[in-house]
Amino acid sequence: MALKSTICKATLQIADMDRAVYASHALTLALHPSETEERLMVRLLAFALQAPASDDDGALVFARGLADADEPDLWEHSLDGRLRHWIEVGQPEERRLARACGRADRVTLYVYASASPIWWAGVQNKVARLANLAVWQLPAPQSQALAALAARSMQLQVTVQDGQIWVGDATRSVEVHPIALKTASA
Repeated sequence: MALKSTICKATLQIADMDRAVYASHALTLALHPSETEERLMVRLLAFALQAPASDDDGALVFARGLADADEPDLWEHSLDGRLRHWIEVGQPEERRLARACGRADRVTLYVYASASPIWWAGVQNKVARLANLAVWQLPAPQSQALAALAARSMQLQVTVQDGQIWVGDATRSVEVHPIALKTASA
């Protein structure tokens, strides 16, 4: 018998002063049986950091990611159906990133875990030509601290100011310092 995903509910308050995005989101996330809580929380952080100021031209939504090879972890389509933003979490193959860059206006990748520097060394030259790709690395201790905030029901605040990111609940807070490995030139 196949294992089922665990459903997590998150109320996310975003105060991103760098992008002038202030919003509250009630989110339902599926924790895939093969997914760690660390990965779940990186997906949630990616949502907070990439959520548009307005859904007037399409909303950022969680896609099937791990469950479907043709979908990212998050994506944003415009109202006319154009794929505006493809957001990936983890350490995908270069071919997957190249396909995503061909399909979407922008592609953002968040890598985490202690092995991410080794992975990046192996793909850095291969993805250098992908102009619309941005790659961010979350230091392993910080992504692991985010995992400690995971619960079936979460009320989280994400504050971004001057490039500094704080994620917290009622009792704990984690400071996150993503490192830009590659910026999009598009």
